[in-house]
Amino acid sequence: MNSKHQISPLFLTIFFLLVLGCTASPRKNIRSRRPCKEMVFYFHDIIYNGKNFKNATAAIVGSPAWGNKTILANNNHFGNVVVFDDPITMDNNLHSPPVGRAQGFYIYDKKEIFTAWLGFSFVFNSTAHKGSINFAGADPLMNKTRDISVIGGTGDFFMTRGVATIMTDSFEGEVYFRLRVDIKFYECW
Repeated sequence: MNSKHQISPLFLTIFFLLVLGCTASPRKNIRSRRPCKEMVFYFHDIIYNGKNFKNATAAIVGSPAWGNKTILANNNHFGNVVVFDDPITMDNNLHSPPVGRAQGFYIYDKKEIFTAWLGFSFVFNSTAHKGSINFAGADPLMNKTRDISVIGGTGDFFMTRGVATIMTDSFEGEVYFRLRVDIKFYECW
């Protein structure tokens, strides 16, 4: 018997198992990449400048040694800490009825480039939505769009997670800006 032309049954078995292993889906437990819910809101930030107390929705609460608390610091506002309680609207009109409040803070955290770090919540108490959505992340302000993490929520948004794409929709000097927030939830309960 010539052994050059025979294929070992062990070799065939291993080959067959390898082919099956390669064709089986190794990612069958990975979640869908489509969002389970999408929402778009706008929030309007009016920084207190020493004259606009009645309309201000944000205030500088921390500043570097060379700064003050009514004018944002030089060097890309580095060192300023701002807290805010801004109205949230469904469209980009500041005078539209608010559907909630954006509450939190941002920290200007680099001298070299204009960037901030955000930590805030959208707080809702309306017939459409109740509860909160929590956000955190870096905000490189010079980019047209920026992604920050949706890290949780309460009420109608219990334990949601996802990504919010933010975009500066409008700004007026260093007193007013409006952000468009396009939220995509990838975990919904």
